[in-house]
Amino acid sequence: MTGETNLTALIKGMKPTLNEGEYVFSTIKNSHKIDRSETLGEFKEKEGTTIIIERSKADALNLQYDYIASWITLTIHSSLDAVGLTAIFSTILAQNGISCNVIAGYYHDHIFVAKKDAAQAIKVLSDLAQKSK
Repeated sequence: MTGETNLTALIKGMKPTLNEGEYVFSTIKNSHKIDRSETLGEFKEKEGTTIIIERSKADALNLQYDYIASWITLTIHSSLDAVGLTAIFSTILAQNGISCNVIAGYYHDHIFVAKKDAAQAIKVLSDLAQKSK
């Protein structure tokens, strides 16, 4: 089941959705000490494993973090082969002073923005989709 690759269709249909909750990025040395059902995602780096986890769970585990994020999902099924989608939405967010951290899942793109920027990011992304129609 391949996703959409047409950039115009991706922008028009991306429908940004704000997921509930607060999320943090933390790094751990031993990923076996964290129940993977507790994490949203992880990435292994030579310095340690970065995990994305709900803030309340991170607090309960006494994990260190610096960045509190909101999680936005672009609900269109984008192909991992699609070219340009990340560049377009990250550029428009940057032009509006919004930092973003992007995770590409098999079905959707997920964007983490600072909690304080969530409402503005949804507006900017929704406006981008509307202008493309």
